[in-house]
Amino acid sequence: MDDSPTTWRAPRLWLFFQFLARVVVGLLARLKVTGDVPAGLRHGPLILAANHISPFDPIVLAAACRVRRIAPRIMATGGLFRAPVVGPAMRHCGHIRVDRRTENVGQALHSAAEAVASGSVVMVYPEGRIGLDPGMWPERGKTGTARLAFESGATVVPVAQWGAHEVLPYGAPKGMFGGIARALVRRPVIRVHFGPPVDLADLDPAVPGAALRATDRIIDALTDTLVPLRPDEPDRPRHVDPARPVDTSRMHRRRTGR
Repeated sequence: MDDSPTTWRAPRLWLFFQFLARVVVGLLARLKVTGDVPAGLRHGPLILAANHISPFDPIVLAAACRVRRIAPRIMATGGLFRAPVVGPAMRHCGHIRVDRRTENVGQALHSAAEAVASGSVVMVYPEGRIGLDPGMWPERGKTGTARLAFESGATVVPVAQWGAHEVLPYGAPKGMFGGIARALVRRPVIRVHFGPPVDLADLDPAVPGAALRATDRIIDALTDTLVPLRPDEPDRPRHVDPARPVDTSRMHRRRTGR
């Protein structure tokens, strides 16, 4: 084990929050976690790339990572860091602030690269938002995850999850209590799968378009990892949130070749 002072270790508060997330998910749903990360990368450096389908995702993923004994530093929207209680807790736990649509958004990539360099596991949402694809498949991604992988040299592992949308609606906190009440009664199955690493070794970051090609591979891998989690919902989800908008402008079409 690397005991150098530059190696990041998860604060006890974050480990407690992961335990709490596991309890909360267990009350509201039946969590099924499959797959794993490569041996030797459980404590980093590693990038976990997850699909984003619900405001409940961070709690689900924190719980799933606890099952696999991983304590990731999550790239999260800057609004959470501005909240009176949540913000200080997020900073103490080592999570990474992303100020979208501001001149400071580039700082997030630099902070994430520093986190990976310190031996951390960093969790990102390559889509950059809760996806609005009509079928709830991963959307065309932003290039930030690919650029982080190029800059850090870290392995990218896709983490697909399905079922969180049955607990919290898109518009939460609006409709939150109704969603929680239904989940307490129905206890839907939430599945999380850690897929095989994404192969980016043949891509040269200096070549124009490399980040876009790497992004497509990451989203393809995430989609492939999600397919087995929803075998009876290949086109559209059974559970439809009427408040969820639909946006087809960023639909991702998988490529059969590289």
